[in-house]
Amino acid sequence: MTKILFICHGNICRSPMAEFVLKDMVEKKGLQGRFHIESAATSTEEIWGGVGNPVYPPAQRELVKHGIGSSEYTDFRKKRARQVTKSDYEKFDYLLCADANNIRNTMRITGPDPQHKVRLMLDFAEIEALKGKNITDPWYSGNFEEAYGDVEAACRGLLNYLLTN
Repeated sequence: MTKILFICHGNICRSPMAEFVLKDMVEKKGLQGRFHIESAATSTEEIWGGVGNPVYPPAQRELVKHGIGSSEYTDFRKKRARQVTKSDYEKFDYLLCADANNIRNTMRITGPDPQHKVRLMLDFAEIEALKGKNITDPWYSGNFEEAYGDVEAACRGLLNYLLTN
């Protein structure tokens, strides 16, 4: 089983969108048993008294707009923000970050990356112009559609990579 952890700053926009976009793609191919997919934050800003906030409403709307969330596997309503832990490095095969700051902050938590598991989400995009780029945080930009498009490109490329390698 391939274990994937998507990471962004607060775990309420980009990384949960990636979690549920990839789950949707996996479900449509009937491959749920081959993948374990989660998401997490580098910060604790969206976690209060040990309880994380839900997926940000505009991110939820963007997922719904694309038909995601209607199955038990893709139901994001119970998703709550959580912070990356040191043990996540050993638990997951891929720790995929929305931007370069997330990479730096993830490695502050997990330690060095000798197995090269920590990468940008868009490193897997099949569109050459997207590789190595950050996914703009829609919390600040307000552009959830653009973030969704980048997340979708990253997830599609990742899934194709994993199914052919």
